[in-house]
Amino acid sequence: MPDLVIHCERPAGWADTIHVHYWSGHADGVASVWPGVPMTPLGDGWFSHCFQGLKALHLVFNDGQGRQSPDLFRAVNGWYNASGHWTPNRPAPHAIAPPVSRQSVPRPVVSTAPRPLHERTDFREETIYFLLTTRFYDGDPSNNFFCRDRIQFDESGQPVDPHWRGDFKGLIQRLDYIRDLGFTAIWITPPVENRSGLDYHGYHAYDWTRIDPRLESPDATYQDLIDAAHAKGIKIIQDVVVNHSCQYGIRGKVHIDHLPIKYYVPQGSEQGRVDHGPYQGHLGNYAWTNRDDIDNPVAPDWYRERHMRDPEGREPLIDPKTGETVPKPGYRPGRFFGVDAQDLDPDWYHQEGFICGGDWESAHPLQQKHLAGDCIDLATERENVKDYLIQAINRYLDMGVDALRIDTVKHVERDNLLEYVNAWKAHKPGLFVFGENLVKGYGWGDLGGGDNGPSQIRPWWYTRLGHDPRDPESGGDSGFPQLDFGLFSTFRDTVSKGTYAGTAQILSMDWIYGDVTQLVTFLQNHDVGPDNDFKYRFKGEQWMAAAAYNLIWTARGIPCLYYGEEIEFMKGAPQDVEGERDVLSQTGRAYFGDHLSDERIATTQAHPLYRHIQRLNQIRRAIPALQKAPMAKLAEWGSGLRFVRHDPDQDSYVVVGLAIGLDQQFAVEGVRPGAYRDAVSGREIDCDGHLSFQVKANSAGIYVLNGPGKIGEDGLYLR
Repeated sequence: MPDLVIHCERPAGWADTIHVHYWSGHADGVASVWPGVPMTPLGDGWFSHCFQGLKALHLVFNDGQGRQSPDLFRAVNGWYNASGHWTPNRPAPHAIAPPVSRQSVPRPVVSTAPRPLHERTDFREETIYFLLTTRFYDGDPSNNFFCRDRIQFDESGQPVDPHWRGDFKGLIQRLDYIRDLGFTAIWITPPVENRSGLDYHGYHAYDWTRIDPRLESPDATYQDLIDAAHAKGIKIIQDVVVNHSCQYGIRGKVHIDHLPIKYYVPQGSEQGRVDHGPYQGHLGNYAWTNRDDIDNPVAPDWYRERHMRDPEGREPLIDPKTGETVPKPGYRPGRFFGVDAQDLDPDWYHQEGFICGGDWESAHPLQQKHLAGDCIDLATERENVKDYLIQAINRYLDMGVDALRIDTVKHVERDNLLEYVNAWKAHKPGLFVFGENLVKGYGWGDLGGGDNGPSQIRPWWYTRLGHDPRDPESGGDSGFPQLDFGLFSTFRDTVSKGTYAGTAQILSMDWIYGDVTQLVTFLQNHDVGPDNDFKYRFKGEQWMAAAAYNLIWTARGIPCLYYGEEIEFMKGAPQDVEGERDVLSQTGRAYFGDHLSDERIATTQAHPLYRHIQRLNQIRRAIPALQKAPMAKLAEWGSGLRFVRHDPDQDSYVVVGLAIGLDQQFAVEGVRPGAYRDAVSGREIDCDGHLSFQVKANSAGIYVLNGPGKIGEDGLYLR
């Protein structure tokens, strides 16, 4: 077994001897007695220790006199510098900048407006507003549509709240709302044509080459949305599903065997007497004259022939699979809505059944089995599947789509998925592509940290090119950053409880990612929220949310806000339907447009969190280091978190102190000397290498070297 060799640089103010306290994390594993073993001095402030025959350890560096690093974890050799970062090799000696005279540094003029679209080629300059298009704002009621499942009825029995309600016309009408909030990019749910009993969200694709007509209007097509957003300096991020199709196949390519839905009769009913909101007579598509969902030209002749006629579904039809005749009350619902994995076309689909039980933490079943009955696993490794999906999305890139978000990343093997990502990047050079790899934990995989899944299904693996699951640095940056579920996963136990305690430990693992500054950071989205096993919209106190946003907007990564967070929309509600009778209006996917009506939008924009996020966007946009720099000199003590960010390319240097729950005093040693100005309060401090400042509870100190001073107006939290 190889040895593990680690090094530590003595921070300023520490005693001359450095110790390393270590433990394996297992009940019967090795562990030292505090303060651990003394490390071997190497000179120039560096110390070393070799753990013979050990591959991975938790550890804490300390000087035995009360000063210590955060809890760390290491599975490969490395050098931990005084700024709190791991590197694979010994860093070069620090260059000390000469003192800067305050009088010689003019106060720069700052603009909080985004640069023109064509100049913003680095996506780290953006902040993202994420919305479910169908639930955001209804601009055209004529394209509204009720799904078959989860219909809401009023007291008189009338259907209300169509699932397909928001649309491109409504989004175009409210682009100014998103721009005024300060966002420069909008991530929309997949806009391609969908089919399923509950397909309003867009993740059950039926035809990747067409935009779903329930989103478009004659004067508000997808192209119109892209053009309108660009005219306002806003980029469009299109959500893309590579892993699966709907349960009915792909129009023009592959058919999945079913009986037409218009012949389904529930047990105890009879054809023509179904009464389910707009679905009168039977459950076939009420908006189509032929009352059937599927118009697939590659369906069998008998299916296509019935698709074109018998809209009432009364003419007897023989099930070619069983020989029985429909319509027939209670007849095999699976023949209408289910899928037999063994009967799928192997040229397009995997055939290993459905994910269940322990499959969720194992790479092979995750990537070879079907996610759900309406998410049928595509054979993404086959050339015909690649050609179809790549060419379909290329069309939208040609229309002007600026970036892509890839759904269900861990369900496609990394090197296979990178074939798609790299093909789209080759088609549109400079394209930003990020992925969603949902994990309810830190996501360190084989690197430890209490993870129960292998690295090959974890977010960091997809940001790298190496093939050693215990060594992220065995391969470089893949160019495919991910949503930062590792940082998100701490929020349940940190900001949701009014503390930053433990956050530094997660950020200390930033080295595992290909480029940590490109991760997309968030507090919640349509799948998860940080409370109670991530099932609910954030339900903590408002000040806790404000403190979370302070962290997300000043730490490394690209901030992303889920629609409605700016007013605590549906606070504490489940993110998705839970109970058997739940409808969308009871969940985090409720319709938001009422808050954007002409009568109510001013109230919405006066909400303290709206104002808070608006100002954070202004501040981040004005300070390049907050957009693009990694984090250094990281420290956290529960009620406080501080770090330094330095972007040498634009000579942008900022010291950040975040306070949660209580006022905090910050002192940071070894920073560059000069004149610092706080972007929050406007306070100015001359610094000789030691910067000390106070921050009010749930606010931030954002001290910029030679900075412009105060940016934006004080609010309830930033003050």
